Amino acid sequence: MFEAAELGRKISKKEFQELVPELHTQLLKIQQQLKKSNHSVIVIVSGVEGAGKGEVVNRLSEWLDTRDIRTNAFWDETDEQRLRPDYWRFWRILPARGTIGIMFGSWYTRPIIDRVFGNLDEGDLEQRLRRIVEFERMLVQDGALIVKLWFHLPKNVVAKRVRQDKNILEMKIKKSPLLQKFGKQYDAFAEVSERAIRITDKGNAPWHLIEATDKHYRDITAGQILLNAMEERLAQSENGSVPESHHEVSHLADKLEANKITILDHVDLKPTLTQDKYNKELKHYQAKLFDLAWKAHYQKISVAAVFEGWDASGKGGAIRRVTRAIDARLYKVISVAAPTDEEIAHQYLWRFWRHIPLAGYVSIYDRSWYGRVLVERVEGFAKESEWKRAYNEINHFEEQLCESNIVLAKFWIHLSKEEQLKRFKEREVTPWKVHKITDEDWRNRERWDDYKTAINDMVAHTSTEYAPWSLIPGNDKKVARVEIVKTLCEAIEQKLEQVKDTDKVQEKNRS
Repeated sequence: MFEAAELGRKISKKEFQELVPELHTQLLKIQQQLKKSNHSVIVIVSGVEGAGKGEVVNRLSEWLDTRDIRTNAFWDETDEQRLRPDYWRFWRILPARGTIGIMFGSWYTRPIIDRVFGNLDEGDLEQRLRRIVEFERMLVQDGALIVKLWFHLPKNVVAKRVRQDKNILEMKIKKSPLLQKFGKQYDAFAEVSERAIRITDKGNAPWHLIEATDKHYRDITAGQILLNAMEERLAQSENGSVPESHHEVSHLADKLEANKITILDHVDLKPTLTQDKYNKELKHYQAKLFDLAWKAHYQKISVAAVFEGWDASGKGGAIRRVTRAIDARLYKVISVAAPTDEEIAHQYLWRFWRHIPLAGYVSIYDRSWYGRVLVERVEGFAKESEWKRAYNEINHFEEQLCESNIVLAKFWIHLSKEEQLKRFKEREVTPWKVHKITDEDWRNRERWDDYKTAINDMVAHTSTEYAPWSLIPGNDKKVARVEIVKTLCEAIEQKLEQVKDTDKVQEKNRS
């Protein structure tokens, strides 16, 4: 999940200074409109220690009219708070209609910290997170806008700041007093935080992951997200009118080039394989996959392999290299096209539940349930509220699959726009490939940037600890095919080891 916030996005000091006046002006305008509405705004500022959350709070206070803002910090408990139910302290500081409340820390802080330090078990954490979901749902239904900002830093950056914290006089940034304590628990915090974000990332109160390594990018992005969210909410208010600054914010977002960097830009498309090495490696991993598929079958372990990617990225060829390695009795390929009338009449996940593999068998999906947050989002077949809540629905669906002893391997095959164009032209002049190129392919290509944004959001919201995305470089089809078969082998091996370890523990407990 957090890999989508480790892309090296940054903006220069000059660009920052050019963007601030316009952003500042638009925030003040929308804040004045908020005062006349029945909506309150709750801004939750959370994330990695050392990410500059306090600086962000200060920056937002500079850009907004402080007369209608209240900032509340939640990092310590008073005796009065300990003697009351947990949510008492949150209820008493909720912003009134027409005002903004900035939560430096929030109802998320204590559950995450307690789980990291072992004061809360997994079941209790789940219960607390579900309570948060219900609490936020109630606030939103009453007219509140909840803007949840998670500021992320890569592990190596946090480690560097922890070391530098020992000599704070040398630092040019303000340091969190908790950096030393929490920075050393980075992995545990990342694991628990990812789970918390995933469970509470709802369409009515989504999380926004912000890369915080560069302070200028961090602050501008936070301000822009808040502005966009407030504009969208007011545009949906009783009179249905669009605020006067609605179109101006889009112009502001276009100016921020760093926003256009996605996780796909970090996929290295340069690797190639010679034909001899390709033949050797593919043969090796196919033989391994054949053996593993049968082992999984005897252990009643199922496999669901999801193939997504650009048009002409080579999904079909990659799938054939997988199926050639598995006994035909063990697998089936499900090609996902536009939904039928029967499928449209059901919830969109219905048609995918029907094809879940039997215990010990393999289902290969040529495109999948991710169409909801890709083509249906980009082409407008799904409403914004529908595709936004789909992230959480998909995560819940996939979690159930993994809990049922299913290996879930998800592949996105990436290629450059130039390589795609080359393949399109080849298809037009190759008799046995001409059927593969359609007007729809060319039309989708025109929406390349929109799809890139959707793919980035998809990975950010649905690459989980139990079902991570594998981003496969596809400019060289040989590299992609080997990498996919190899990754599938590794996923099955890992599951077989987990089952083996579980059996050992159970055997030890019985004895």
